[in-house]
Amino acid sequence: MAPRVRFAPSPTGHVHIGNIRVALFNWLYARHEGGEFLLRIEDTDRERSTPEAIETLLDAMRWLGLDWDESPVYQSARTDAHLAAADKLLADGVAVREDKGGKGECVVFKMPDEDMVFYDELKGELRKKKEDTSDFVIVRSNGTPVFHLANVVDDIAMNISHVLRGDDHIENTYRHVALFRALGAEPPRYAHFPMIVNQAGKPYSKRDGDAFVGDFRAKGFLSQALFNYLALLGWSPGDDREKMTREEMVEAFTLERVKNSPAQMDLQKLLHLNGLYMADLPASDFMARARRVLAACPWGAQVSDADFERVCQLMQSRTKLIAQAEEWKYFFSDMPDYDDEKAVRKGLKKDGVQAALTRLVCELERGSFDEASIERSIREVERAEGIREGKLNFAIRVATTGTATGAGLYETLALLGRERTLVRLRHAANTLCG
Repeated sequence: MAPRVRFAPSPTGHVHIGNIRVALFNWLYARHEGGEFLLRIEDTDRERSTPEAIETLLDAMRWLGLDWDESPVYQSARTDAHLAAADKLLADGVAVREDKGGKGECVVFKMPDEDMVFYDELKGELRKKKEDTSDFVIVRSNGTPVFHLANVVDDIAMNISHVLRGDDHIENTYRHVALFRALGAEPPRYAHFPMIVNQAGKPYSKRDGDAFVGDFRAKGFLSQALFNYLALLGWSPGDDREKMTREEMVEAFTLERVKNSPAQMDLQKLLHLNGLYMADLPASDFMARARRVLAACPWGAQVSDADFERVCQLMQSRTKLIAQAEEWKYFFSDMPDYDDEKAVRKGLKKDGVQAALTRLVCELERGSFDEASIERSIREVERAEGIREGKLNFAIRVATTGTATGAGLYETLALLGRERTLVRLRHAANTLCG
């Protein structure tokens, strides 16, 4: 029988990457097995689960392409079913009414007088001794059902076959298995995914950097790159593939290949992967995204379409995050900003650099000004000034762009053109070197 799995978040207005990875693993498993991926909104906390918070959740799932197969179930609409289940447990004698701390009667579920055991698809058999279990409230004194009861009752109603969730729920699972059996239902199969952690091995949070789906989206990360990265954060296809299509991930995904150790968040790896996807964008799509970034810059509106297209052609394969388009100002201005004091000091304030740049101006004033000619001129200056081959490139980059990194130097100078290159080299030699 094809599996039925669910993602059951409690919307708060922010969607943590740990939660969305749970959804992603459920989605991949359902698609790989030809099953169904269902969505249940656990919105009983009305103060936090506002319409805006729910829409934020749904929007994040749509952005990542995590489509669900049936209409979402809203837990707040099923209170009657939850309370009916509590009445059944009371009638069967496995739950009792108690006054907890003088706050009024609540309904307490009595754990079985036996060890609790369930099989985890990732971790194997998990056991909790009976003396380590305790009874627990399933309906509060104000008449509202507790998470444990609502969760199990809804899983039964939705005919969920597999519960795939984070391993912070393992302790809950012992209780849930007991509830399933007390309600006369066979428990689903369980798998608990390890947590996403920071470099110190602690749960990854906002303190460690971007932690919510909305953060990454706002920074300009591509949805397919974030999807790809999160899929590989705790799962492996069994080979060295890093960049995979969604279809390839669906085909390869199995629970057996989900790792049983915490997955460490590495933003540099995500940035690298995003760059690979950025390079694959259609040129028109990349230019539209970059144009939106430039539109927010004071100087962006002055950039001509022709200049902009040439810069995009050069920079697309070298752009990891579209926000980096803000750094392209030196392509469009008369002079670059020399705000990177470290780069200026390291590149220009060294013995011999001033003389080399002055000689380079003379070399570049004549002849062709294409990439090959530019490289030949630089090599000739290095030989004449006794500079090891390639060592002058950094100084030239800082002098002409004001930055320490960028596209290929010869391509960059060719795109800047002879006039702007010479003006910048003269300026650097006369005012910045020494």
